[in-house]
Order: sequence, then structure tokens, then C-alpha cells
Amino acid sequence: MLIEIENLSVTFTAQGRQVRAVEGVSLNVKAQESFGLVGESGSGKSTILRAICGLAPISGGSIRINGKPITHDRAFSRQVQMVFQDPYASLHPRHTLDRTLSEPLAIHGLPVTDAAITKALTDVGLPPNFRFRYPHQLSGGQRQRVAIARALMLQPEILLLDEPTSALDASVQAETLNLLSRLRAERGLTFLMVSHDLAVIDHMCDRILVMQHGKAVEELSREALATAQMTTTYARSLFAASADRMLEG
Repeated sequence: MLIEIENLSVTFTAQGRQVRAVEGVSLNVKAQESFGLVGESGSGKSTILRAICGLAPISGGSIRINGKPITHDRAFSRQVQMVFQDPYASLHPRHTLDRTLSEPLAIHGLPVTDAAITKALTDVGLPPNFRFRYPHQLSGGQRQRVAIARALMLQPEILLLDEPTSALDASVQAETLNLLSRLRAERGLTFLMVSHDLAVIDHMCDRILVMQHGKAVEELSREALATAQMTTTYARSLFAASADRMLEG
């Protein structure tokens, strides 16, 4: 297994009391697999991604990558990158795309070349002449493509995707998901993806873990999700709500 999470717990202190955001969650992700975490807001799914990145305090359990405990050093950054929900918030408003894409290379002492920046843009479907634009000059979908390009600059093995399309219009969502699927196939990437939308997860993921109140409720294969073979009431209710949203759309 490439990613092994065992009995993970994450506890925050909020207003003087302890909040268990994640409680005893275990999951495994194989190399080049796309694994989804799904649940309502507050279910703990995004907190798991943040714990992997060192952005949330682990109070119990373990996270291993390639069989080794995670260490948040440069080697980790070259292996694991995260794409956040809001592309505008995750891009520096006063940095050109050229600077945004150059920074990961410069930080890691890697050569920054015109060819590398141009390729990064074209790989995510943006023209090279966007290079000296600023985030406010781009659409939401274009900004998310830049965020994906930045995450791929160090050629990571794993992408953590935190609701990567939820801030985008429906048509742009589909384009972005297709882009991610193509990049995964071309680069042999492994995805750990968070979404509240089962339709997105069904499109992208080989297996999913349903979460509620910080706990794992049920693990499903893509086939079980597609044929509504859930065994828990909560998973069935999520599926029904997602189906209703699709009908309304």
C-alpha cells in the first residue's frame, strides 16, 4: 500500500473544550489508485488531508507512506502535494503565474526554466502567454488549473484533492475532473480526494470511504456505489440526496 492510515484521531481545542474532528479512522490507498472521502460538512474528511500535510494535530494513530511514518520535510513535499478547494485563496494575488509556478522549483533548488513553466501551463490546458498574468485576470476554472499545475511542479506521486471543483460552475467542474483524470493516467498519480458530492466521487474514484461525525461509516467500491449497494442508512441517505441534486440540476 502506498498510503496507510491506521486508527487516526485528530483533536482540536476550541473555546476551551476538546473537539474530536477525526476519531479512529483507518484506510489504505494503493499506488495509482483514486480513493475518495465523502460525507457532509464537519464529517472530518478534509481534516484527514490536513493531518497528512501536517496542517492538523494528530492525537492518535499513524500515517505511513511507502511503509514509512510521514515526516514533513522537503522529501515529503516532493512526494505529496495538495490542491485546495478555493483556487483564488490558494494563489498569491500579487504573484504572476510565472512566479507561482517557479517558486516550488526554486525552494527545492531545482532549475527554473522557460520550458518547465511553459510545459506546466500547457499540461493543464492553458496557453503559454498566460505566464505573466495575475490570478484576478483568470476565471475560476483557469485558477484551479494553475493550482493543479503548481502542485505538479515537483512531480509528486500523490495528490491530495480537497473539494477541488466545488467552487466552480457545473460545466467547469466537468472539465477540471476530466483534466485530473487525464493527468492521473499520464503520470501514474495516486489520488486521495475529498468531496461532499457522490457524483464527483463516482466519476473519479475506485473506492470510497463514507464518513460521519469524524468516524468511518462504510467503505464502498465504485461498483457498489454505482449500483447503490450501501449497507448503512447514512450512506444510503447521502446517495439519495446526491441523486436528488442531480435530478434538480
